[in-house]
Amino acid sequence: MSNNLFDFGMIGLGVMGRNLLLNMADHGFSVIGFDKDAVKNAALESAATPGTTVKGVPELAQMVQLLQPPRKIMMLVPAGKPVDDVIDSLLPLVEKDDIIIDGGNSHYTDTLRRVQYLGEKGIHFMGMGVSGGEQGARSGPSIMPGGDQTAYKNVKPMLEAIAAKVDGTPCVAYLGRSGAGHYVKMVHNGIEYAIMQLISETYSILKHAGLSNQQLHEVFKSWNEGKLQSFLVEITADIFLQKDDQSAADLVDVISDKAGSKGTGKWTSQDSMELPVAVPVIDTAVAMRTLSGYKDERVKASQLYAENNTEVPAATEEFIQQVHDALYFATILSYAQGLAMLFQASKYLSMDIPMPEVVSVWRGGCIIRSSLLETFAKAYREEAELSNILLNQEVAALVKSVEENTRSLVAFAAKSGIPAAGLMSSLSYFDAFRTESMPTNLIQAQRDYFGAHTYQRIDVPGIFHTEWGPQ
Repeated sequence: MSNNLFDFGMIGLGVMGRNLLLNMADHGFSVIGFDKDAVKNAALESAATPGTTVKGVPELAQMVQLLQPPRKIMMLVPAGKPVDDVIDSLLPLVEKDDIIIDGGNSHYTDTLRRVQYLGEKGIHFMGMGVSGGEQGARSGPSIMPGGDQTAYKNVKPMLEAIAAKVDGTPCVAYLGRSGAGHYVKMVHNGIEYAIMQLISETYSILKHAGLSNQQLHEVFKSWNEGKLQSFLVEITADIFLQKDDQSAADLVDVISDKAGSKGTGKWTSQDSMELPVAVPVIDTAVAMRTLSGYKDERVKASQLYAENNTEVPAATEEFIQQVHDALYFATILSYAQGLAMLFQASKYLSMDIPMPEVVSVWRGGCIIRSSLLETFAKAYREEAELSNILLNQEVAALVKSVEENTRSLVAFAAKSGIPAAGLMSSLSYFDAFRTESMPTNLIQAQRDYFGAHTYQRIDVPGIFHTEWGPQ
């Protein structure tokens, strides 16, 4: 096998790395992967489609030597120090104008640092979000690259070939400068947290209303055929049919309620406060996962505080419609908060994130793909500098059409003692966002009273302070 044969190299041949390489090979690119684990190298080659050019090697230097210049090398390794360790291992092996891509879930601040560090050495670096899981990686993910624009132009044909397609358009685009790719992926994951929390709350309410898992399957399946059509609603319908292979039970009923996380939702909450942008549904989703971990305390509290005796109504068509509309309302609010965060971050961090391209890239391949994204894409085509999609007339009409049922459902959940923090926070955000005069004038008075923090007035410009005291 001659030198300079391969078009693309991958470091890390776990599920995602292996499937992305196989996807590239299926589209006519010659690919090579490196992993210290010989089993993973063998698995890569054995899974290749006959007639494609795929190789796994146990030595990093060997992989680098077999790549065509400028070399295109992607890492799919855990975020943090492992990424820096791989970069340090690569630096003696790569040359000026080679391209290194971090396809993991790195924090954007790390990406900013690496772009500068490698740029000074003549190496192009890109942070790139990839969403879609194992199946998406193999058959077409949503890809969110940012950073070095020269590097993107070099890898664009490959990325467009392997990305998911919607109406023939690849779900990949250059999403901005410096750490933009990883920032967009971080917010994508925050929205994902929020929608998963909202779906779990609607599941809980319907279960309290007496629906069996079979009926829940039918409800979510019908919802996925309507305006709630999305990947997460689709897989939720499937989950209710899955049987446990160790018992006769439905699998969902034997899964622990302690939820895991990998930190990207938390990052979204933390970084939203730095801007600042309000993302309370995402914040709530992160908090509820944390609270789910307090299992022992929750068991004790359930015994200490008697359950509310409010009678839960039967799951009539009218009640199920209320639950549907509340989920639809809150899902729109989740996207609105995440997209508002991207809009502000683009300006505040000088990343030049193109909002129309973001929603276009999310339409296929990714975990938060949804029919709603077509509506949002239209909104951004009409006004690319839209600061919040709730200000779009068409989106406003959708929200108002389900507002009444959302209020009824949230009131019911509160009265019944059924946890629905995500649904509640979405309604609270909406009510605050649409309120011309919030009561925070009182907060400003309090701040000035105890800390001389000053305030502004509604009648004349300027900054004011009052010597407060008992009247």
